[in-house]
Amino acid sequence: MTARPTSRTSLLATRQGGIEYLLTGSGSPATVFAHGLAGSIDTTRPFGGGVPGTKAFFHFRGHGASASPETDWTYTALAGELDAVARHVGATRALGVSMGAGAICRLLEDDPDRFERIVLVIPAVLDSPRKDAAMQRMRHLAQLAEERDVDAVQEALLRDQPSGVRTRPDVVAWCQRQAQVVVATDVRRALRTIPRATSMSDRTALQRVSAPILVIAQEADPGHPVSVAHEIGAQAPHARVEILPPGGVLWEHRDRVRRLIGEFLDPADTGVDKD
Repeated sequence: MTARPTSRTSLLATRQGGIEYLLTGSGSPATVFAHGLAGSIDTTRPFGGGVPGTKAFFHFRGHGASASPETDWTYTALAGELDAVARHVGATRALGVSMGAGAICRLLEDDPDRFERIVLVIPAVLDSPRKDAAMQRMRHLAQLAEERDVDAVQEALLRDQPSGVRTRPDVVAWCQRQAQVVVATDVRRALRTIPRATSMSDRTALQRVSAPILVIAQEADPGHPVSVAHEIGAQAPHARVEILPPGGVLWEHRDRVRRLIGEFLDPADTGVDKD
């Protein structure tokens, strides 16, 4: 089940169905933004607050008003959707969050020169399957989603948030919205496959990426191990790794994250519009 596009979004036609996307800002350069599992255009937009030029936000399959094809949820499929949007808007830069970061890594394995600048926020996996406690929680979340238990999904999502922010009204509201997305859409299917998948077949492919890469991770985030960020830093020749303290990249560290991204994607004042 997919929603209808809003009055501010458009649908990009592909062989697998429509991909919902939103353009903000104007001018060059163009940057594509890829959300995480059960994320959305709205949850990804805060990462673009200080980014110059045109910004393209989109929904992966099964999210928002994008199609939900019967084909498998794989990082190869997600990378294809990201690439379709990027080519449609002429994006030369990319930012991905969690699953979105994995989709970028998968695309770079096939085309290491695809982007001029890259931001990977809380990447979760490269070429080694996850077998830790976080995967057990994802399996439990998938079961709750299949049972359509919105309240239980919300509680599970809230438990995964940093302990210091779990009682904040905005965090509780976010978990409630995300629970409704998980239960009401085909994101339920993705919970059974994407957490067990690897984003790359060989991490050493990152050695061929000449573009600068900014990797942002945070301590005490079991769903997104800091070790993955360090692995990217060890392979990509022009990677810069920023490890933030616990608290949530968009809860307690929003201003710092936006500053890091803005300065990285706009190293000089280009004079173009920002949104």
